Amino acid sequence: MDAIPLDAEAKALEAPGEHADELRLWLRMLTCTNLIEAEIRTRLRDTFGVTLPRFDLMAQLDRAPEGMTLSDVSRRMMVSNGNVTGLVERLVESGHLERRTAAHDRRAQVIRLTDLGRAEFRAMAAAHEAWIAEMFEGLSRDEVDVLMRLLAKTKSSAHAALPGESRP
Repeated sequence: MDAIPLDAEAKALEAPGEHADELRLWLRMLTCTNLIEAEIRTRLRDTFGVTLPRFDLMAQLDRAPEGMTLSDVSRRMMVSNGNVTGLVERLVESGHLERRTAAHDRRAQVIRLTDLGRAEFRAMAAAHEAWIAEMFEGLSRDEVDVLMRLLAKTKSSAHAALPGESRP
């Protein structure tokens, strides 16, 4: 009989003496992130026929009603201009985005949601929020608050460990 494949967290727990607590913590956070992200990707695809990157792009533009340059979107999404360009092309073709030349730089393009894009994004965002709430409904309000504080502290600690960053 074939063995059941283990995720990274389960493998680390098999031999806890070989792994530092910090490594096990990181693997647990990664496992949670991957689990939630995979489910969100599936629900966005099955419910709205949209990918997570498209949803993320539309979310950035929903926060900027006047639009953003492709470079600004790339920087905020932490992806290359090439990745954004492909997403933008498909969303322009589907009528969700409009594109125009930037007034301050004729080489730059500004993109923004159309009325259709904004309406469809807001429906997706409402469903997304409900899905996230459903996935965390096993946690009390106090537990969510504690996790938020601890993750903020974790983020600060991780930033401080980066080269060139100041230590707390």
